[in-house]
This record gives sequence, structure tokens and C-alpha cells, in this order.
Amino acid sequence: MRNFLVIGGSRYFGRHLVTSLRDAGHRVTVLNRGSAAPPPGVVHLLADRDDEARLRTALGRRSFDVVLDQVCYTPEQATLARRVFTGTTGRYVMTSTMEVHDPAPPTREAAGYVRGKREAEAVLAAAEFPFVAVRSAHVLGGGAAEFTGRLAHYVGRIGSGAPVDVHEAPRPTSFIHHHEIADFLRWTAEQSFTGPVDAASDGALTVTELCELIGEGLGRRPRYRTVGAGGPASPFSFDRDYALDNSRATALGFRFTRTADWLPGEIAEAARPALRDHV
Repeated sequence: MRNFLVIGGSRYFGRHLVTSLRDAGHRVTVLNRGSAAPPPGVVHLLADRDDEARLRTALGRRSFDVVLDQVCYTPEQATLARRVFTGTTGRYVMTSTMEVHDPAPPTREAAGYVRGKREAEAVLAAAEFPFVAVRSAHVLGGGAAEFTGRLAHYVGRIGSGAPVDVHEAPRPTSFIHHHEIADFLRWTAEQSFTGPVDAASDGALTVTELCELIGEGLGRRPRYRTVGAGGPASPFSFDRDYALDNSRATALGFRFTRTADWLPGEIAEAARPALRDHV
């Protein structure tokens, strides 16, 4: 049995991560602001990660084999975590994003988010403890639990007959199932490697390939509207290659599923409300 701390972990794949660690027989502690109670059998600590004094008080004299940070977005948060966890964790795993490779869309908001993630990675990479940055592909699945609403966006537009805004020649991007990214994070926490690692299901898709799969699930033919160069497109339409390379994770021993195998089931889950609305 090993001792894990999950910072965040109150919703979506973070919650799956917590239950996965617990069910694997590990001792699990969750630290968050109390927006949701953790699953049974998990220790719950209440603190705002941005308040160092309260964070230290909540942690007390505890130490951990691994800290899994689900909600680190800025270098300031990373710097505080580095101070607090130096000497009290054997390893630190941060959930990062594929966008650190290339912001998309290239808006001011997106650029700020990516800059924060990049700088947070750099701060923790220079820490005294071993560090891993898990750069996740677009996470999909879970129906209403998928709080980003990106899959629901496509299901809604295709189901209603509304056009999907796409680039003239959209390029492939990567996806990962919400349970698979949780499993990958748990697996990473149980390993000993360090450094950045990309996490993506096998088989990238273009936005039109995604829409065709959704259209098959809904029994409706997708409609497309081409946007001009630099124009705003739908969330998964990219005018340049935007797929992750998961070969490092594969070489280390993780076996990813295929996007084409799990995506139809998640489309069906997301489509249920849309189908009811259009009966």
C-alpha cells in the first residue's frame, strides 16, 4: 500500500482517479475546497491551495509517496506547492495539457492558460522532488459529467441540423476517454519515470471524421460551414496538425485504447438528451 495525495479530484476524471487509486488498494487523501465530498474510504482535507498557511495547517505533518496535482494552472501555484511539498513527497505528478505544445485557439485567453501551464511545469521541473507532467489530449465522455460540453456541442448542432464551422482542410487531433486518462494518471503515479509524457488514445481524428461518427449515431447527415483563414471554428477544428505522440508512454508500458472503439458509445451517451428533444 502506498500513500497518495490528490489535489482537486472532486469531479469528472479527477474523481475517477481517486476511486481508481483507492480500489487498487492505496491509501488516498484528497485536498480541495470542499465543493464535493470524496468517495468513501478516502481521507478529505479542506484547504484553498492558494492559501499557504491554511494549506500547511490542513496537511499537518503528513507525507506522501506521490502528490497528484489536478488543478495547477499558474507558476504561483506551482511555486507555493514546491515550497510546501519539498521534503514531504517522493514524487509529484501534475495534470497538464496538450496545448502547452501549441495553443489552440490562439486567443488571448488560451495563450494565458497555456503560458500558466508551461510556467507551472517549469517551476515544478526544477523542484527538489521528482516531477512528471502528464500532457493530456482532449478528454471526452461521461455524458453530463463532461462539464466542458464540447462533445455535446457537436451532438447538439448535428442533431438540430445546424452547420458545424470547420477549416477548409481540417487536420487531425487527439482524444482520450475520461476513464482512460484517470487510469493513465494512476499508472503514472505507480511508476518511477520523470519528465513530460503525452497521454492520448490511439487514432487521431479530424473534426469532420468526428462529425461523421456523430452523424451515424444520430442518424443525421452533418452540415459544414467553412471558415476563412484565421476565423473562429468549432472546438476541434484545427488548420494544422494537432495530434499528440503517445510513444513515450507506450514505450514505458502503458497500452492505450483506440479512439474509434470507445467514441461511438460516448456519442450515444451524449446523444440521448438530443434524441429526446427531436422525437
